[in-house]
Amino acid sequence: MSRRAFTLLELLVAVAVIAVLAAVLLPSLSAAREQAKRVICATRLAQLARGFHMYAGEFRGRVMPLWYAEAGTAGGGAPVFWWGTNDAAGVDHTRGFLWPYLASELRHDGLYECPRQPWGTYVPQGSALSLTSTYGYNGYYLSPANTPGWSSLIGHRPWQNVDVMKLPQRVFSFADTALDTGGDLSTNAALLDPPMLFQTRGRWRINGSPTTSFRHGGKALVGFVDGHVDVVLPAAEALTSPHLNIGSASVTNDPGYVPDWESW
Repeated sequence: MSRRAFTLLELLVAVAVIAVLAAVLLPSLSAAREQAKRVICATRLAQLARGFHMYAGEFRGRVMPLWYAEAGTAGGGAPVFWWGTNDAAGVDHTRGFLWPYLASELRHDGLYECPRQPWGTYVPQGSALSLTSTYGYNGYYLSPANTPGWSSLIGHRPWQNVDVMKLPQRVFSFADTALDTGGDLSTNAALLDPPMLFQTRGRWRINGSPTTSFRHGGKALVGFVDGHVDVVLPAAEALTSPHLNIGSASVTNDPGYVPDWESW
């Protein structure tokens, strides 16, 4: 019995059909993967918001600090952040402010990592040069006295309480964050820096290094104080690092970053 083989023309037609199908399907598959990452990111931000509220519930509505110098950093104590400690000896996530409520380890593809910014795609911040978080906390407004780098200027501002806060559905708690330090890769940032920084006596200046990261196709995912999560876009002319998609969601600090900034 003789067998009829494919002709060269038939093979070329088959290859062409496969190429057309791949060209049609691959963008859809890529879009589906990005959408899945966005959903995972939103879920993780919602979990952080849950821990945020559980902390506040235990402390009569008072929100958690961004940072605390346990034993005093000048005395050699490791600084404690909302995600854990960080010094040259390594990270201890069990001492982070959210640990008692979420009990989630700092690990690749864990709760504290945005799937769109996994380990290896950024320069790690901090002395341990290890995994911390690719989300930032709005300590600038929520816990000004315990916000490293800025507390000397804004430490006099009131510590926020979720039970009496005005319009919590508009104020950011956590968000996708990154910091442009001048290299090809961004640095992760645990602080959600606003687009404007307080100086003194009601004067503000434009922040040249805000930290909101619009890494989800030009959008950022943000958790709000009331617990919901939403997508935000960068404001016009507020994308300070276009090549890294870093900037701010608004030109001024309201409503999400520092809603009462004009009264400072």
